Amino acid sequence: MPEQLAFTRLLNAHFAGPVDSLLRAVHVHVVRPDAPISNAVAMEFIVFVLLLLYFVAVRMTLSVEKPGAIQHSAEMVHEFVSEQSESIVGHGYEQFVGYLSTLALFILLMNLIGLVPGLESPTSNVVVPLGIALVTFIYYHYHGIRSNGAGYIKQFLGPVWWLSPLMFLIEVVSHVARVLSLTVRLYANMFAGDLVTLAFFSLIPIGVPLVFLSLHLGVSIIQTYVFMLLATIYLSLAVSHEH
Repeated sequence: MPEQLAFTRLLNAHFAGPVDSLLRAVHVHVVRPDAPISNAVAMEFIVFVLLLLYFVAVRMTLSVEKPGAIQHSAEMVHEFVSEQSESIVGHGYEQFVGYLSTLALFILLMNLIGLVPGLESPTSNVVVPLGIALVTFIYYHYHGIRSNGAGYIKQFLGPVWWLSPLMFLIEVVSHVARVLSLTVRLYANMFAGDLVTLAFFSLIPIGVPLVFLSLHLGVSIIQTYVFMLLATIYLSLAVSHEH
């Protein structure tokens, strides 16, 4: 088991018992009952709390006459995601802006939290990107069915009826591959970034690692945008009525 971070140890010290009970209730075997909370889960919890505080701060400081820095940052995120969604999804894009904005902020903060000493990026653990990819997979299929009803199945059958069984199999594999693609792209980039930064910190602790911290920052932003962009494209394809 990887070495626990200080915050992870703190959570396990206080909540190991309830977490063990919850996992046993859903028939999940815990390898270490004294430490069921992993570093990735602990880091996700920090990100969740930070985002919750951010949203509360935005709500409490909303002002038409004198918008503050927090409100400006929220408006920038909303406008950016709205523009991307409108250009890709088109009509009805507004209903997806909330999910896509939250998705982008959640991934970005998880990517960047690894820059804080004593913490690590949960997206460098493959389980976390996989979870986000699966949620996105379910989300866009839900809206595809909601938008098209039973006609959504036509996306999987193709225009030629006698090729429908083969096309259905190909489309199913293609959609499953989307989950793999989203997962591997985010995980591999963040894991490699953390590994390179850690390696250079251990070899040359002063000066040079700052270059790789800047690289980590750039990769974090790019991977957040790529994930959000692909999620938007998948949504656009799912809700399209042109079959």
